[in-house]
Amino acid sequence: MNSIFGLSHSATLLVWALVAIVFLVILIARYKWNPFVTLLLSSLLLGFLAGMKPADLIKAVTGGLGGTLGTIAIVIGLGTMLGKMMAESGGAEQIATTLVDRFGVKRVHWAMMIVGFIVGIPVFFEVGLILLIPIVFVVARKTKMSLLQIGIPVLAGLSTVHGLVPPHPAPMIAIDAFGANLGKTILYSLIIGLPTAILAGPVFGKYIGRRILVEPPEELANQFIRKDTRELPGFGITLFTILLPVLLMLVGSVASIIDPKLTSGLAQFSGFIGHEVIALLIAVVFSFFSLGFARGFKKEEISKFANECLAPTASIILIIGGGGAFKQVLINSGVGKAIAELATQSHFNVILFAWLAAALIRVATGSATVAMTTAAGIVAPVLAQSPGANVELVVLATGAGSLVLSHVNDAGFWMVKEFFNMTVPQTLKSWTVMETLLSVIGLVFILLLSLVV
Repeated sequence: MNSIFGLSHSATLLVWALVAIVFLVILIARYKWNPFVTLLLSSLLLGFLAGMKPADLIKAVTGGLGGTLGTIAIVIGLGTMLGKMMAESGGAEQIATTLVDRFGVKRVHWAMMIVGFIVGIPVFFEVGLILLIPIVFVVARKTKMSLLQIGIPVLAGLSTVHGLVPPHPAPMIAIDAFGANLGKTILYSLIIGLPTAILAGPVFGKYIGRRILVEPPEELANQFIRKDTRELPGFGITLFTILLPVLLMLVGSVASIIDPKLTSGLAQFSGFIGHEVIALLIAVVFSFFSLGFARGFKKEEISKFANECLAPTASIILIIGGGGAFKQVLINSGVGKAIAELATQSHFNVILFAWLAAALIRVATGSATVAMTTAAGIVAPVLAQSPGANVELVVLATGAGSLVLSHVNDAGFWMVKEFFNMTVPQTLKSWTVMETLLSVIGLVFILLLSLVV
């Protein structure tokens, strides 16, 4: 099945990818099939249609699933434990109460966007979501506001930083590939990122929150409901506990910037404690003391909290793994390469070209980081032949493109769907639209800034 209707091989691959995605969406949205099973079936369908050998297809499915869960499964497990400790100790309620008191009910969703933006600077999107989801649930419950009105601003803050703001790994890849100035890129990313996050976060969140009313998954929400009547922990120690992994990852990021090859012992140690798994593990152990023993909980109670909070995450982890399998088949089947070829044949302004290259790869592979990395390799030769281009803005355009149109091949899509207890159509109308708004609004601001810098 190398070609259909006389189309080129690349065009045929794009058609088969579209068929597989439509098949996936219909089975889940229309016929209510289990998403994990459907993702595996769609991966196999695409592989066979694209002409992959059975052995290669199995390797892509298992490799994609295992590769995706290698870190995320640990992050979800540790992050859920940290969230459970915050809930049982009253820490999440303390942060939620403080935010509501300081900003007021009508403005608390603005505060949530700022929290997401700050927490997201040194951490991957998935880690930030795991850290903040207990606070989202508690704030929504305390304020009686729509879950999406509180959640979308957090997601917008996290996602904006993921795509645009150094020292996040994806922007750093493009900075290195293009030879951009780090300081200028950070400055421009804040000028562009903050208004972009505001429009796609609090503004869009208020709009969509009134139209899509959802409740958090009951089992998961119950993990983050405080069942103890003792006095709430202090705001300072609670905030430090939740920000500890963020601070450790920031230390690791700074060390990698100062000493990229990690040649010194201090840099190696900083990189070690700054890895998301190690940082979260340290934070979880610290929470056992700061929010556990210090609050009067016994060791048996803390062990019980850590054990019982994992069961509700099992289905989420499997679905994310299924998304990883589908993504890997898209890449190994040649769809990602077909997208790249389509992008390189375009003749645009280099900023628009960078955005389009990253956007097409993002749609094909589902990964913002893969889109940023691959697009950097595509755009670098074009940038070298464009002496008048603002290199830092090209970095940001690549990042903005890598955020567009998150859909069923993105692990983040399934995380948001499951944590916010939405259907596939609801997730497309909320999360996917928000990501696309971030991408397009970011591009508009980048083009406007290019007129003056």
